[in-house]
Amino acid sequence: MQLKFSHIDILVKDLETACSYYSKILGAEISKKFTWERDDLHVIYAVVKIGKERFMLVQPFSGNLKNLLDSKGEGTIYRHCYSTPDIEAIFDELLASGVQPEDENGNALSKEKLNSPSGIRIIWLPKRFGEFSIEILEEAGLQEFIDDAFQS
Repeated sequence: MQLKFSHIDILVKDLETACSYYSKILGAEISKKFTWERDDLHVIYAVVKIGKERFMLVQPFSGNLKNLLDSKGEGTIYRHCYSTPDIEAIFDELLASGVQPEDENGNALSKEKLNSPSGIRIIWLPKRFGEFSIEILEEAGLQEFIDDAFQS
């Protein structure tokens, strides 16, 4: 499986406050703000970049991430994200190993529905260990998204 670490996702109660903090304290670059809505899930998020490293701050309004924020609290790292040059090959490898890829709401995902609200082709592994999640994104789409996120 050809994967490269991309970033982590962190829950926050107030996206603006968290972005301002990391910008001021660490000199981080902060991307534009984005909205992700699908089914019950509704969040706003931003990419935080420090040099070549990055993470995403996520403020949930509804869905499983709002429930997680309410139960586990702000600052919860709930997801590790990886990129791959061929998302369909990863999808097939997961199925061959007995793992059904999912969408962000835990629903079974078909190869025809890999597109996300952000425009990046993406899959999630089923949660096996508590609320911790693994996300796999298609590298080309992710890079285009990141480049666009930091344009004025």
